[in-house]
Amino acid sequence: METLDRLTLADVRDAAARIAPHAQVTPVLRSRSLDRLAGAELHFKCEQLQRMGAFKFRGACNAVWSLPDDVARRGVVTHSSGNHGAALALAASTRGIACHVVVPEGAVKAKLAAIERYGAQLHPCAATIAAREQTAATVQQRTGATLVHPYTDPAVIAGQGTAALELLQQSGGVDVLITPVGGGGLSSGCAVAARGLQPGIAVYAAEPEGAPDAYESFLRGERFTDIVPQTIADGLRGTIGAINFALMREHVDAVLPVSEAQIVAAMRLIWERLKQVVEPSSATVLAAILRHPQHFAGKRVGVVLSGGNVDLDALPWTNA
Repeated sequence: METLDRLTLADVRDAAARIAPHAQVTPVLRSRSLDRLAGAELHFKCEQLQRMGAFKFRGACNAVWSLPDDVARRGVVTHSSGNHGAALALAASTRGIACHVVVPEGAVKAKLAAIERYGAQLHPCAATIAAREQTAATVQQRTGATLVHPYTDPAVIAGQGTAALELLQQSGGVDVLITPVGGGGLSSGCAVAARGLQPGIAVYAAEPEGAPDAYESFLRGERFTDIVPQTIADGLRGTIGAINFALMREHVDAVLPVSEAQIVAAMRLIWERLKQVVEPSSATVLAAILRHPQHFAGKRVGVVLSGGNVDLDALPWTNA
């Protein structure tokens, strides 16, 4: 398995080969009206069209298929508010092994239903990172399953980076890449891939103001996690991982904050103009492009839309 000190473009390419029989090559879409609004040429990598509706399948699939047979037979376990749990459950099903997912109280119902639909066993816990980790450790000890962390596992990070690998190949190259950031698996993996392919590319991460641990960590120059996340972007409430922050410090230029109102407005724009169903976490990237135009104006921009698992009974503009 990859380790932090050698996580490179080669590891991302290995992950791409490993997951190729199982993952979708998602399309890159364009919108003239969004280009005009942003003053930039936007290339949207549509991971909402990935299997189970999010980029998370890439990393989970790479982690599951990286396991030796004797280890894989004991199954896998993780903790997740939704997308990673569903991704790991689906990835486990492709290999015919058991999957256990620890889920916090208050998780999006549609995402919990997806986890169960893909065959995982759910283990509820309190809505704190400490409770999630403790419950996962208990399940791991009882079952012998391998922990596949949502974002600090090197195999997961390499798998997530395959989204950027595809994007740069499909677009013919871009000047700037932007992804959402929560725990940092997508951001760090895509940054490693992008800088490996195009050393001069600018790389940014978009983050909700209501969950600013990555922003604060960059500001302070050290990992800062003393934050209680409060954001509509439920997929970005995870605390930035140590391995992820180290990779981001090396390969990401800046973390760009966005407000809740900007997230909702950007989400609606993507639905209206790009005709794609995305969740709030995905919309942070367009929100950041519109709020911080100095980094993007006049450039070719790779925009990773992370997922589309939306609770259709609780759309954020319904009661506006």
